[in-house]
Amino acid sequence: MNVEELVRESLREQAEQGGPVPGNFADRVLAARRRRRNRTIAGASLVVAAATVMAVAVPGLDGDSGRQETRTASELRDGDVVAHPGQTPPRDLIAAGGTALAAYYTQKRVPQGKGVEISARTYRLLDQRTGTYKKDARWSVLAVAPGMRMAAVLERELPARRIGLLDMVTGKVERWIETPHGTGGVEFSPDGEKLVATTYEESPDRFDMEHPMTDGKTTEPGPADPSRTGFYVIDVASGDSDWNAVKEESDEVGLPSINTRQDFGFSEDASLVYSGLTSGKHPMQYYDLTGREVSAPAKEKHRHWVNEAGLSPSGKLLDGGFAGGARTTASAILDPRTGKRVTKVPGQILLAWADDKRLIAWDIASDGNEYRQRLVLVTVGSKKTVPLSGYRTGSLKSTGRWHPLFADR
Repeated sequence: MNVEELVRESLREQAEQGGPVPGNFADRVLAARRRRRNRTIAGASLVVAAATVMAVAVPGLDGDSGRQETRTASELRDGDVVAHPGQTPPRDLIAAGGTALAAYYTQKRVPQGKGVEISARTYRLLDQRTGTYKKDARWSVLAVAPGMRMAAVLERELPARRIGLLDMVTGKVERWIETPHGTGGVEFSPDGEKLVATTYEESPDRFDMEHPMTDGKTTEPGPADPSRTGFYVIDVASGDSDWNAVKEESDEVGLPSINTRQDFGFSEDASLVYSGLTSGKHPMQYYDLTGREVSAPAKEKHRHWVNEAGLSPSGKLLDGGFAGGARTTASAILDPRTGKRVTKVPGQILLAWADDKRLIAWDIASDGNEYRQRLVLVTVGSKKTVPLSGYRTGSLKSTGRWHPLFADR
């Protein structure tokens, strides 16, 4: 059944049930189709009129128009490895399995006066029409929904008082969600149906001379005191939200147990949110959706927030962090329920699961420079690596150093 027939049949079924057709109905149908075809990938949808969504996502729905069905750039080679080892930063789509490089950013310190600096990001976001990464300097923070048709964006000045829902096909903000408690970070739930928005009193990217850093030769502004206040849980379809205050914690000597920027994230099933901790017995604290502290889920009690790949799609394997030596790179794969190492894979830092056996990782050049890294694809049970991008600059402070953002495609 082609896309046109699939959506038309679903519309007929919805009408027969007597219920209203939701604004994101077409995207929901297509998302379900993708989930059946691959692993569980939720196609988060833009909340706009159904006819508009159909025109953008599947322009061939009108049988009399003569137009052909189109798919977004990230879907066109779904399941394939799309690599550009000669490109750094990337210009064209990079993807593997069910995951793609949705965006990347560079950052630099911007002086604000009186010894204050803001670490500002400049994003390059995947253009779903062309499959290329294009600069979009409007946003201070950006998160991409599963399915890669929508991004949540925050305007330049943080904390922001609203969140935009950006159409990744048209490049336009379709709707704004107000956040009276100023927002500094956003993340989608794994199913794309909710957002967790972390709130702050001041910019979480602030550096000042009240907390100077020195290397013995020079002194520069350091990270400001944490100003995190709590989090919103937002229903993407309706825009309804609840804000929950979360008290800042301190360690046994009175120092903050979180970084200046310490955004909340969702648990695997989106029933909880978590925060990373910089001190204490456990690296993560979980909360229910009302802000009450709770224990970690069984599969996540050995998870560490700095290990970016987290759980595999099936939940059977867990990123265990660096496991290499002084002259070699490797990363551990754990049993999530016991925390015991199952195996090791090549790669310096695991970033995202491509599927249940493959991961996208950073790995370093043969010269041993730990900061001169490129994206590679690694496989559980294999020592082989497949280059996906060119090498980043070997200088940690380079303003051209790019940072990847991955999403289910």
